[in-house]
Amino acid sequence: MLTVLVIGASRGIGLEIVRQYLEAGERVIATARDDAGLERLRELGAEPLRVDVADPASVSGLAWSLDGEELDVALYVAGVLDPHGAKTPPTREAFDRVMHANVLGLMQAMPQVMPAVEAAGGVFAAFSSEMSQVGLVDGSDAWLYRVSKAAVNMAVASARHSYPGATCVALDPGWVQTDMGGGAAPLTVECSVAGLRRVLASLAPEDNGRLIHHDGRRAASW
Repeated sequence: MLTVLVIGASRGIGLEIVRQYLEAGERVIATARDDAGLERLRELGAEPLRVDVADPASVSGLAWSLDGEELDVALYVAGVLDPHGAKTPPTREAFDRVMHANVLGLMQAMPQVMPAVEAAGGVFAAFSSEMSQVGLVDGSDAWLYRVSKAAVNMAVASARHSYPGATCVALDPGWVQTDMGGGAAPLTVECSVAGLRRVLASLAPEDNGRLIHHDGRRAASW
């Protein structure tokens, strides 16, 4: 039985990850920031933890909550979107909201979580996006979101050197039918998560630090 941690699991992709791993018979620890999210996780059979990734004090409690754990898989799913393009300067509030959730939360969570991942020789994956790839930029929509996910890639690629006992990757779930992705997205959340689970189960040493897509494609460039 695997022990899986999902950070940001109250809805969408995170909640589906919890459901699929539990259905496969794995043990799942999952975080949400409010009572409703915690109750959804509890009803599924996960072990819920209250964590708000935008609050450094809340994230710092992860190390205490995970004391003695060995995590085979740890996933940082939490993230927010700002849809504005490059013709609109981001406000300080928008910048803080996106960068705190997508980047600062990740960079604060990794040192709390990685000892438990290394103890299991496990995998840590942060959710990124195809929109993060500088070599493949096809537009300026979601300008701030693109920048934040490029930073996620760098955070993962850099941090892996401090945790040689684990594998660290960035994952692209694809364009998914969630509140963030919208109804026009081509992928169901079930299909995306099934693909991501296959990727996580098939990682090789050379994947450490890479961006990997839900369908198994390894990104050729960042």
